[in-house]
Amino acid sequence: MVRQPEYEYQSLSLPRGTTRNAARQLLTEHAEYGHWELDRLRLFPDGSRTVLLRRRIIRQVRSTW
Repeated sequence: MVRQPEYEYQSLSLPRGTTRNAARQLLTEHAEYGHWELDRLRLFPDGSRTVLLRRRIIRQVRSTW
């Protein structure tokens, strides 16, 4: 039996005044220090962004002796 990986998600909302460089820096910090990866980014006509990040949940397997 092969288990599919499980993920936890985090949503970020960036206001419309956020520059592309500032958004990139924020996402880079989340990736490096929190082990998050980009799942989806939505750019709205008013310039605001909604970012969905995900990271894999690692579960411990209990061994019975």
